Amino acid sequence: MSRAFQFYPEKAIEAVAFLLRRERGHRMNYMRLLKVLYIAEREILAEASTPLTGSSVVAMKRGPVLEDVLHLIRGEHSATAKWAAYIQVDRFSLEMIRDPGVKLLSRYVSRKLEEVATRYENFDEWAMVDVTHRLPEWQRNDPGDSSKEIPLAHILEAVGRLDKLKSIVANAREDEDARAFSVSLDSP
Repeated sequence: MSRAFQFYPEKAIEAVAFLLRRERGHRMNYMRLLKVLYIAEREILAEASTPLTGSSVVAMKRGPVLEDVLHLIRGEHSATAKWAAYIQVDRFSLEMIRDPGVKLLSRYVSRKLEEVATRYENFDEWAMVDVTHRLPEWQRNDPGDSSKEIPLAHILEAVGRLDKLKSIVANAREDEDARAFSVSLDSP
């Protein structure tokens, strides 16, 4: 599977915690959360030409999913220990057990997460499945009972930004290089 962006687990953890912080008991059905987070990722790509988490996207029977976040939920990601320090999986729900804060989320991203969460606050997980089944990029990649990668180009085409594909990927690569350089300067 090709990866358009680098996945940032710490940023994904903060975004998930942001959504959970709004909920009673800081808990939410994880399928619902995955759908809300995907919609936020999609809209941030459309509006800001940058990813929120950088996760690959897969079409699954119940709609599009940020693949890396799903792997965190399932305990199948290399960053599972970081995830487990803040987020606990309880059957079909996620619960924030410690607040990671929002130091990696810009004001714009926080506002977008709040906007999307508010828009869908009265939708349960099955209503969110219906919402995401209407998205063109999922329909184009409907996997039946399996799963299938949704290429970045299909997402950008669905949000009217296909013309920005090359510049979005190039900017993401530059950001990754700048972060790597910054980390190397900070290392002893």
